[in-house]
Amino acid sequence: MTEKRKQLVLIGNGMAGISTIEQILKLTREYDITVFGQEPHPNYNRIMLSYMLEGSKQLEDIILNPISWYEEQGIRLYLGNAVQRIDEGQQIVYAADGTSVPYDELIIATGSKPFILPVPGVEQEGVIGFRDIQDCESMMQASRTVRKAAVIGGGLLGLEAAKGLTQLGMEVTVVHLMEHLMERQLDRVASRMLKLELERQGISFLMGKQTAELLGDGQVSGLKFTDGTELEAQLVVMAAGIVPNKDVAAETNIALGRGIIVDDTMQTSVPHISAVGECCEHRGVCYGLVAPLFEQGQVLAKRLAGVETEPYTGSTVSTKLKISGVDVFSAGIFQEEEHHQVLTRQDDWKQTYKKVLLDQNRIVGAVLYGDVTDAAVMDRAVKKQEIMTDELYGQWFGGSTETAGAGIAVEAMDDSEIVCGCNGVTKGNIVSCIQNEGFTTVDEIKAHTGATRSCGGCKPMVEQILSYVLGENYEQGEQKETICGCTDLSRDEVIAAMKEKQLMHVREVMNVLGWKQEEGCSKCRPALNYYLGMLWPEQHEDEKDSRFVNERLHANIQKDGTFAVVPRMYGGVTTPQELKRIADVAEKYEVKMVKVTGGQRIDLLGVKKEDLPSIWAELDMPSGHAYAKGLRTVKTCVGSMFCRFGTQDSISMGIAMEKRYQGLYMPAKFKMAVNGCPRNCAESGTKDLGIVGNDGGWELYAGGNGGIRLRAADLLCKVKTDEELMEISDAFIQYYRETGKYGERTSDWVERLGLEDIRQAVVEDVTQRKELAARLMIVINQYQDPWREVLDNDELRTGLYEPIQIAIEQ
Repeated sequence: MTEKRKQLVLIGNGMAGISTIEQILKLTREYDITVFGQEPHPNYNRIMLSYMLEGSKQLEDIILNPISWYEEQGIRLYLGNAVQRIDEGQQIVYAADGTSVPYDELIIATGSKPFILPVPGVEQEGVIGFRDIQDCESMMQASRTVRKAAVIGGGLLGLEAAKGLTQLGMEVTVVHLMEHLMERQLDRVASRMLKLELERQGISFLMGKQTAELLGDGQVSGLKFTDGTELEAQLVVMAAGIVPNKDVAAETNIALGRGIIVDDTMQTSVPHISAVGECCEHRGVCYGLVAPLFEQGQVLAKRLAGVETEPYTGSTVSTKLKISGVDVFSAGIFQEEEHHQVLTRQDDWKQTYKKVLLDQNRIVGAVLYGDVTDAAVMDRAVKKQEIMTDELYGQWFGGSTETAGAGIAVEAMDDSEIVCGCNGVTKGNIVSCIQNEGFTTVDEIKAHTGATRSCGGCKPMVEQILSYVLGENYEQGEQKETICGCTDLSRDEVIAAMKEKQLMHVREVMNVLGWKQEEGCSKCRPALNYYLGMLWPEQHEDEKDSRFVNERLHANIQKDGTFAVVPRMYGGVTTPQELKRIADVAEKYEVKMVKVTGGQRIDLLGVKKEDLPSIWAELDMPSGHAYAKGLRTVKTCVGSMFCRFGTQDSISMGIAMEKRYQGLYMPAKFKMAVNGCPRNCAESGTKDLGIVGNDGGWELYAGGNGGIRLRAADLLCKVKTDEELMEISDAFIQYYRETGKYGERTSDWVERLGLEDIRQAVVEDVTQRKELAARLMIVINQYQDPWREVLDNDELRTGLYEPIQIAIEQ
């Protein structure tokens, strides 16, 4: 008879908690695991929120563990469903929706909350924190209308938020109580250099200012300071600090201080309840950086797995700031006192600064600005309080080669020392991968261990370990761009192999081409599915399990777990009958909001997942694919049909194009516009493919982007007839489908290939143009509306997965 496994419940789906679960799974399989997450997203990299805010990364880029991972590990997952009460006597947790789960062991990893200044006016609209994806989305939404923003707090988080808001096009002012930035991590020299650089990047600063009141009448309009001065702002981001989130423990007998008090094994005062991460307090200290949280998780995982472990005695913290054009690192003590020896080097021409503090020749602190190559080695030296040597001095300040110094530092490391603090990866883990798995690149180590996956600060150390272990066999330098860390193959190599070996399925590709991760990841599986469909449009059957939830359900999941339904309106044109159906559906299913989108359609927001089949059936309209990597919309002006300035029938052409290209899968989302005259009312100049009518025919513009990375479209060509316009459009789209990287917008694709190359292929070389158009027609002719699949979707019909709560059974 199989022995019943113990029940382990984790409250909190963040980096600290899930890292602990990952460590437990490596050590034992004696637990059935249940995870509750307050947000409607799987585990993601909170460190990367600033990159998501500035637009360089999307949500899927920062997901650490996709939904499939929980399923593969047999983890029951509840998303968007916070635990509200713990019955420590009966050992049961109760969630917001009434779900109750018993536990043998409970881990609390609820993280922290932004510190909101207790000043008048703080409850107004437009005042937000910066801790999660919802905050990022709120700021991105605000950027569409807000002109001026203020960030309260000149620390690490505040500066990252300020840079992201600047990238969104706002005028940003950082308000800081102290006289220099990041005063808890940087000395005055590094702080001054940082402030000057950020000012050059467009950020303004008000130093030594204390906020007394937030102005406004329901919507924030500005800040008033204690000195009587004021600052205009329609958005205020609170980044003045964080407080441990101990709410779930407040009604229990768990001992609380500033956070949830734990001992050296992360045990709370109540048996069978542990805490880890920003929510806990250890020896009077609450840590707000990532690395200590993973060190805590390793100790806790070993204890719960019954493995002998050294106690957690605290962490020496380091800080790394990385925003556009600025690299800053700090570890240990950074402000010197009389008994310290100070080693510095400053170069105002190259904007670099290096400082090391010694206490009786032991390294106790370091600051880097501009060049953080030595950050990993310095971080280790500070944590170990190593003796300064001529070799280290030569490496950091000149006099010996960097490679020699790095080799000495790596050689001296114990296998148990952590290299990647973000993911708890030791030197021994990396050496084992190199020696036993044959890994030779950073990407391979990243895919297998997670090292460099988060902040990337450990990459130099990983490279040094590779160099140390492989010796002259290590090929340092620019690595080729692979699809992801699951393979050493580039996009072109994978596609070539698909053609040569006639590979038709995602799992077949991964198996034949020797994928390192048997199941692949959330980055490569959708890409492989797309490339197969592009290569074999008649043979490849689309693999739904390799698509994101939005594409599977034909609706956009929202931050509260509900969905947005966008029926298609060809060219932005609808009928009274369609509008009546939309109104009836919105009223019947209590849709939270009905919004006209920027693509001339109607968005039904706040739809429950179980209502999707009925809503689509009653709308009897095709999906507008607002979620797709493919054609989203074809925006039109009224053109010659109604406008006195119109020279071409833009409505008819827009509808014809939208019907022609709907449902085509492409490397990324694709937006079009058709204008009836050069007045450009449909904004063709910022679309992936924009059409402008004139008296002599049409002009085609390519590679525009109206998002965060604004790019004006390039003039591709001019044509005289509708037939020529359609053929070149066909060829352009197919050339993009065949040569674009998965996830690459046309704005980046045009810059990578060059406009002349694209023009030659789709305009000037008539034979190639017709061949491209013919290949596209094969796909177009076999297209069937996939949105109707939602009507027979077993996942929805059975109610196995609830809209906010996703229960994945083993």
